[in-house]
Amino acid sequence: MNNLFRALNDPTRRKILEILREKDFTAGEIAEKFEMTKPSISHHLDLLKQAKLVTADKQGQFIYYSLNTTILDELLTWIFTLKQP
Repeated sequence: MNNLFRALNDPTRRKILEILREKDFTAGEIAEKFEMTKPSISHHLDLLKQAKLVTADKQGQFIYYSLNTTILDELLTWIFTLKQP
């Protein structure tokens, strides 16, 4: 769970997750939405993958990234258990 919180701690990675709510994108398409280098976006995507917040699907020469809502459901369930006595 440490990777999850580390990934969510960064505003760029949170913005990437918001972008992926719309649809699947390649790293290049995601990079176009930011004023940073493609290697920097790739680094952020790698951390999101390690935290299992995104999945990567290779289609031909492109890798499409998508939001993994399963891990978010698990996180919310865990948070709600903290509220219970």
